Amino acid sequence: MNLKFKNKKITGILTVLPKNEVKFEDEIENYAFSRSQSMKLKLIMGYNKRRVVKAGTTISDLCVHGLNHLFDNNLLKKEDIDAIVLVSQSPDVFIPSTSHIIQGRLGLKTDMVCLDTSQACSGYPIGIIQAFMLLEQEEIKKVVVLNADIFSRKVSEKDRGSRPLTGDAASITIVENDSSSISDTLIYGSINTDGTGAEALIIPAGGFKMPSSPETRELKTDSKGNARSLDHLVMKGDDVFNFVQKEVPPMIDKLLERANCTKNDVDYFMFHQPNKFMLKKLADKMEVPYEKMPHNVVENFGNANSVSTPTNITFNLGEKLKEDSLKICLAGFGAGLSWSSLLLEMGNLEFCEMVDYDD
Repeated sequence: MNLKFKNKKITGILTVLPKNEVKFEDEIENYAFSRSQSMKLKLIMGYNKRRVVKAGTTISDLCVHGLNHLFDNNLLKKEDIDAIVLVSQSPDVFIPSTSHIIQGRLGLKTDMVCLDTSQACSGYPIGIIQAFMLLEQEEIKKVVVLNADIFSRKVSEKDRGSRPLTGDAASITIVENDSSSISDTLIYGSINTDGTGAEALIIPAGGFKMPSSPETRELKTDSKGNARSLDHLVMKGDDVFNFVQKEVPPMIDKLLERANCTKNDVDYFMFHQPNKFMLKKLADKMEVPYEKMPHNVVENFGNANSVSTPTNITFNLGEKLKEDSLKICLAGFGAGLSWSSLLLEMGNLEFCEMVDYDD
């Protein structure tokens, strides 16, 4: 689905990272592979270190910490928030919505919209698009988009395919109407879905279809030597890789064609960060220089689903986006299967930074 917006802008991005750090070598003995095999894979995939929450920490803890940081530093006022859009697949509880929990913990005004949307890797552009749609309403002036996931809790300790990649994080993106002299610059977007590939990335048990039980928690070893249960994330790596290589390049080509610009006109391609190998192959296929498509988030923080995209922005472009305006192409792709994108001018942000959460 092709989308188009104008008079909208992002004014600030904050990434919240658990202070707790785990290194690949700390867990290497959990995997049913030789150390030399695992170290070779580390180099190819970008395994190194990742940030993960401690037991008991929830996504609302990360989001509340980040929002309080903005309040305390006069970067955001409570009374100015007209809507919260929370993008996550790690809710605190089934009922109520976690955005409502966050609203209550912070004591925000009741005259506001709180929405949860269940999206994974493609969720950052989708959350921004939802904010743009809300801003079409006259009463809504400022939307807070929260992306948060703590999937380290749902990945088996003995799954070398997913465990070393998985990190936890939250992000806060402020989205507002734009009344500047260049506010008529169009923003182009795209959202795509193919539910026939749902099992490529899935946690089979734990929902109403298959409630968690002693049977679903039993570890079983697959043909590649990874041990996991039905309560754990199952990723068919080859299927996901082929999906990304097939669907993402034409999505970006169509996006740029609609905007009447070329890849050379784009300053940075800030994409979801599944792993270094997949992103380098994607850059090669798209004929985009590596320096314009950073691929260093997993090796430093891990992949926290939709939060990997704003982490990419704050980690690699934090200072630039506070001083300059850049043409940015955003893209997310993964569970669903789902793939999404945005092309927009971004810059002169009020904040673009990272903070730690010490749980």
